Amino acid sequence: MTESSVKHGTFVVERHYPAPPAAVFEAWADGDAKEIWMDDPDYKSDGTPYSQDFRVGGHERFGGLNPDGSHYRYEGRFYDIVPDQRIVYSYEMYEGQDRSSISLTTVEIVPESDGTRLTYTEHGAFLDDLDKPEGREEGIAFILDGLAKYLAARSNG
Repeated sequence: MTESSVKHGTFVVERHYPAPPAAVFEAWADGDAKEIWMDDPDYKSDGTPYSQDFRVGGHERFGGLNPDGSHYRYEGRFYDIVPDQRIVYSYEMYEGQDRSSISLTTVEIVPESDGTRLTYTEHGAFLDDLDKPEGREEGIAFILDGLAKYLAARSNG
């Protein structure tokens, strides 16, 4: 029998965006926009199309190649959506055919006088040492910085 393990991790990443809550929310809701701001040039396409059905009960899916050339896959489901305020979803990550993590995520979008405060909270079960909370937090910080660049480009252009 193969030994299995689980490491639990919870982390919070906050960002301030000089954009209204509606613009921040729409960047999450619009699959074409999300595909742009979530892009990481270190992770290449394997031909798996991105798909998003942004509604309660809807799914989000994508996959590709890790920097080492191995395959990864993301399978998500939306559980709670409050326009311009909150998104709650869960997702599974796979390394090849092996499930590497299962997470519950809340995105809170709060207006501030000069824009929006986004609070991203993730609770994860990281399985069999295939994934680690520290690496996930670093990846989320990277894509939330990508959201900042996306929003800035839209407000300047």
